[in-house]
Amino acid sequence: MFSLLGFFVVCPVDRVLKFNQGVITLTSSSERLTIRQPDDWHVHLRDGPILKAVVESTARVFRRAIVMPNLNPPIKSIDAAVAYRERILESLPTGVSFTPLMTAYLTDNFPEDVLERGYIEDVFSAAKLYPAHSTTNSEDGVSDLTVIDSLVETMARIGMPLLIHGEVVDPDIDIFDREAYFIENHLSPLLNRHPDLRVVLEHITTEQAVEFVEGSGSNVAATITPHHLRINRNAMFAGGFRSDFYCLPVAKRERHRLALRRAATSGKACFFLGTDSAPHTRSAKENSCGCAGIFNAPNALESYIEVFEEEGALDYFEAFASEHGPAFYGLPLNTSSLTIVKKTQVVPTFFEVVNATNSIEKILPFHAGETLSWSIELDQ
Repeated sequence: MFSLLGFFVVCPVDRVLKFNQGVITLTSSSERLTIRQPDDWHVHLRDGPILKAVVESTARVFRRAIVMPNLNPPIKSIDAAVAYRERILESLPTGVSFTPLMTAYLTDNFPEDVLERGYIEDVFSAAKLYPAHSTTNSEDGVSDLTVIDSLVETMARIGMPLLIHGEVVDPDIDIFDREAYFIENHLSPLLNRHPDLRVVLEHITTEQAVEFVEGSGSNVAATITPHHLRINRNAMFAGGFRSDFYCLPVAKRERHRLALRRAATSGKACFFLGTDSAPHTRSAKENSCGCAGIFNAPNALESYIEVFEEEGALDYFEAFASEHGPAFYGLPLNTSSLTIVKKTQVVPTFFEVVNATNSIEKILPFHAGETLSWSIELDQ
């Protein structure tokens, strides 16, 4: 079983916690921001040993989370979703209150009655559409949106949200254009056929996606990750290929990053928090075909709030983090609160995990080795 050595926790002002090669140092400041406890509307918790290692980094901050179904094998049935939810709950530290919201992994032949029953019985909170071969463990995804038209019609009828990884996989389409192409040639026609369908365009990366969501009705929303607000595509090639900044969809040009920052900090209800935190060990990231994904859960909220501070939009932070998502999903707002303080912290350069064979592997977090200016204050 994996265990996380030196797991990230926030400490009082007069203490320093050492983490392998990194140190978190907190300094005092009078600036504090107390908000309604947020939710993460897009997270990868993985399964098995890695699940046990990383789940606390999400659960200690977020009250609820939409959990992605692209396991190996994927979550394609009600029973599989229930079992996965139980494994998540069993992996939580004692006393942590966290609700995983499960999703169904759509395929070309996913049974309509199973999807509807899973939603009505509160097993599935949404269904996830991966275009086949678009990202990690998406081989069983949807080959063509028209193939699942009847399934989508069922979702529109019952009000079930469709969560979309919005990219094409056609090798003739440049990887930096695949989101914009998907929106114009696949998502727009889908919504024309099913105008009442509730859609979340996940982890958007382009100004075209921002404009599309802003121009759509209240049934269309988007999640925005901290890393797409912080980096552009240059980050992947600074001094060589930097696999820790490789994710899908890939980061785009600077103008797209700036468009995302304007959207996230705009106060518009169609944009809300979704980290897309996706942990991979070093052996998975650093090989001849490195995996896509950025593990940002340990410091996601602090990363987001820096963006809002830089954009002069702290007044909109609580709505983005804690209100817009529940409103779209039709869920009650959380009643618990969380305080973020203006205290610097140096993010650990890595986390160590011990696997089932007792060998040690590393997972690098987003902002590894960097100093962040905000820290979460948790009850001691």
